[in-house]
Amino acid sequence: MILTVTLNTALDISYRVRSLRPHTSHRVTEVTERPGGKGLNVARVLAALGHEVTVTGFTGGATGRMVQDRLTAVPGLVDALVPVTGPTRRTIAVVDDQSGDTTQLNEPGPTVTSAEWSAFQEAYADLVPSVSAVALCGSLPPGVPVGAYAGLIRTAKAAGVPVLLDTSGEALRRGVAARPDILKPNADELSELTGSHEPLRAAQDARRRGALTVVASLGTRGLLALTPEGRWHAVPPALEHGNPTGAGDAAVAGLLTGLLDQLPWPDRLTRAVALAAATVRSPTAGDFDRAAYEKLLAGVSVTAA
Repeated sequence: MILTVTLNTALDISYRVRSLRPHTSHRVTEVTERPGGKGLNVARVLAALGHEVTVTGFTGGATGRMVQDRLTAVPGLVDALVPVTGPTRRTIAVVDDQSGDTTQLNEPGPTVTSAEWSAFQEAYADLVPSVSAVALCGSLPPGVPVGAYAGLIRTAKAAGVPVLLDTSGEALRRGVAARPDILKPNADELSELTGSHEPLRAAQDARRRGALTVVASLGTRGLLALTPEGRWHAVPPALEHGNPTGAGDAAVAGLLTGLLDQLPWPDRLTRAVALAAATVRSPTAGDFDRAAYEKLLAGVSVTAA
């Protein structure tokens, strides 16, 4: 069982338009609604791959109930979300069919009280001993301490459970000092953390700050991994066109399954890159094109970095 933590869950709403232009009205050609937030996206990919996964984090209001209702339709997924008074946020993605670009609008999320944060920590501590890995994903909602992920990492490590951290900003800075087993930033997040715009140097710095392994998402250039066993660069066979939202979350799912299957790092990266590329072909985050994934597995290139 894998546990994914999404403190700032969301209802992801995607609109498709023929061409997005400022200062005009648009006719929407398609609308989709899915449970969202990085950890929930990771969980849906894991469930689609046949893994049992428990999701926790916060949920509240009518939007939170919609998120939970949709989670019940995901086989292999256990809902352990913790209720809060404030409403779960919505995220709006507008997909431009003509250019293929996506414009994202993200609400901040509910304000979490100190009592609600304490209730979550107790629920999390009860869940951790029964899982094989933990993924801490996404932004912090208002009211949650900026060092929240650092504390959650320490709780998991005290129980002997490996932890992957995927966040940004000050939450990332505090979290890396708690020594997560895997740190999974994108290039911008890594640069903000370390001050270096050169990915290899920045990843080395992130390891010095506490991460055992750093796997950096480089967009169309794939993944760069610095691990205790070596360092590798994995790239997809070709540039994928589509919706990149959720590609990083699919890569996290691939890294987690590779961890549980005890794969060598090049094979873990191959799986993660293929899943990320297959997700770009899907119109919504948390879904992936299975046929494309199987085909991409054979085409991913992994070289020593």
